[in-house]
Amino acid sequence: MTRKFGVFLAVLAALALTVSSVFAVAAKFHAANGSINNSGALVVTWDERGVGEGDITYSLTADATALWACFNRGGHNPAAQNKRSVEGDVATGGTFESKNGRVQGSLTAGPLSPGDFTCPGGQVMRLASVSYSNIVLTDTTNDSSVTIPDVSRTFIAV
Repeated sequence: MTRKFGVFLAVLAALALTVSSVFAVAAKFHAANGSINNSGALVVTWDERGVGEGDITYSLTADATALWACFNRGGHNPAAQNKRSVEGDVATGGTFESKNGRVQGSLTAGPLSPGDFTCPGGQVMRLASVSYSNIVLTDTTNDSSVTIPDVSRTFIAV
């Protein structure tokens, strides 16, 4: 009787592993979109289903371009040399707990720093515009990815 119970438990455990593997393979992004917040950072929100239970790890990558400019006290950009465009990659990641095989989450990356660009005395530096392209969100736990459409935002016309 004990041996039959042991075999029953082994079969039950194997079945449970098979079922959880099937759910993990079915991971699919139901929705995902990108936007730019008031600080110029890329914000990607998503809803992924069929991920199974437990912690799910995500990575977010994008190509970024930011235009920084100097402005005088009157709010004007006084000279063409008082601008700097920077290009580069932004990336971030995070781990989220699935609930009923679903993760709804958000990750934020960027904006690019202006580097060593400085403004002359009496002027302040501001982010004039920013854009993100080649945006990819990846569920690294289940090897599932989604491409997000490019986003851009102009804060101040220069």
